[in-house]
Amino acid sequence: MRAGVVAGVVAILFFCYWRQSQSVPLTSDGAGNVLQAWDMLHGNLLLHHWWVSDVSFYTTELPQYMLIETLLGLGTQVVHVAAAMTYTLLVLLAALLAKGRARGRPGLARALLAGGLMLAPQLSATGILLLSPDHTGTSVPLLMIWLLIDRANPAGGERGGGEPPRKRGVPGGRPPGPTLLVPVLAGIGFLWTMVADSDVLLTGIVPLVLVCAWRARPGLIRDGERSAPKWHELSLAVAAVAAGVAGSLAPRVISALGGYQESHVGTDMDLSQLPHHAWVTVQAFLDLLGANVFATNTTSAVEFAFVTLHLAGVIVVVWALGVAARSFVGSGELIVPVFAVAIVLNLGAYLISPHAQDLMGAREIAGLLPLSAVLAGRTLGDRILGERILGERILGERILGERAPGRRAKAWLAPVLAVVMAGYLGAFGYGAAQAPVPPANESLATWLMTHRLSDGLAGYWLANSTTVDTRGRVLVSAIKLGTGGRLMPYQWETDDANYNPSRHDANFVVTNGPDSPPGLQQAAVLAFGHPLRTFDANGYTIMVWNTNLLTKLG
Repeated sequence: MRAGVVAGVVAILFFCYWRQSQSVPLTSDGAGNVLQAWDMLHGNLLLHHWWVSDVSFYTTELPQYMLIETLLGLGTQVVHVAAAMTYTLLVLLAALLAKGRARGRPGLARALLAGGLMLAPQLSATGILLLSPDHTGTSVPLLMIWLLIDRANPAGGERGGGEPPRKRGVPGGRPPGPTLLVPVLAGIGFLWTMVADSDVLLTGIVPLVLVCAWRARPGLIRDGERSAPKWHELSLAVAAVAAGVAGSLAPRVISALGGYQESHVGTDMDLSQLPHHAWVTVQAFLDLLGANVFATNTTSAVEFAFVTLHLAGVIVVVWALGVAARSFVGSGELIVPVFAVAIVLNLGAYLISPHAQDLMGAREIAGLLPLSAVLAGRTLGDRILGERILGERILGERILGERAPGRRAKAWLAPVLAVVMAGYLGAFGYGAAQAPVPPANESLATWLMTHRLSDGLAGYWLANSTTVDTRGRVLVSAIKLGTGGRLMPYQWETDDANYNPSRHDANFVVTNGPDSPPGLQQAAVLAFGHPLRTFDANGYTIMVWNTNLLTKLG
């Protein structure tokens, strides 16, 4: 019975997130990842000749895409299916981690609060949370690592209503303490994730090291309150440091072996922009929690009402951070201070980074959502979803046989929570009800196939997406304007082999269209001469030659 309920919940979550994902068109960033996974699936495991972005997703989303492509083949649906799968896993993992070892209604309260906070992504955040790999999937292995660490602690998650630990050595006593195997496995997990996305430094590795080093101070935490021995926490920190160092070197090793090369982006910031960055940071935090009432693309009163109700979630997360701050010094649990530090570090780093120019940069802190949900569930689940919601006169009193801490829930709490919960469920359904939109540049892909043009060039935002739209029947490679207006390959999510004139025969250039580089048409004439034919179709300009353009590409 329970397994059937869980399977039903998983199926509903996946379907609704899949539907919402399709309300945003796939662009060339995600299409590039689809093509990389397709190449790996066909034997190019190290991605020879590939230039990836500043983040490879090599050990996270790319294996996931390979699995989906095995079933569905090459196409745009790979991204939507993977996004729904990833977000469903995040909701379930956050609920499970927030529950900890707490049982009965306290455990259910924690899980419901964490899962509920993540349940309904705001429509304006769909492109970040439910589309291409944008750091969201990095939280899946991170939460799995923390599940391993949490379950290894004999007292992990006991605070707030769990069954009290019994003495060691007696039948039915608490589980044996952690072993060195846990830090080793956690280190491997951090390394695996670090290879794919260095964001895990701020969401996992650095917060863990800082908190463990702080908690190692003599007398800071009494041995009887600590959820794991001091040596265990220090060994976790050592493993995390080793994983961070090895993970930062791994892409260089892969490149030295002939594999992919990472592109690099600038990190300079103009401090005069700090007030603007602060405002973007606030909006990004609200956006991830589904409560950005300042979003300019909110199109209806219904959507605005759902977004406004999500402000309750923001209040809960801020409250949870306050609880974590007050108990930081003497907290026995490791996960609470680590997650609190991770949230603060991410917000601070984002504030002073060049990514905080606009809300698209919110993808860099996508990990804040599951971190915030787990922290809230872990610290406040018992208090918020207490007696009136889950039916206990005083939460924990009938479970533990003693009066649990905290005051009796007020009479007004139940109806308020009922309205908020109904709003979250409504927003969940509203997101799933959005109409699917066609992939970006689908009309261009159709036109090229109809006119039997199979190999050509275009600006980045027209290239990979068109290739995937055609399921690989048309190859469009990205170009850019270089020094002096010369046309040259765009080395970002692209395969250098596509520009090899001995392997490919490109005879057209798409020079005008959505997000096409200005001046591309004039540059194409200067580089390749006047075209044999020029077509204007659906807002695109397609110039066709009777020669292999790759021989003249800079």
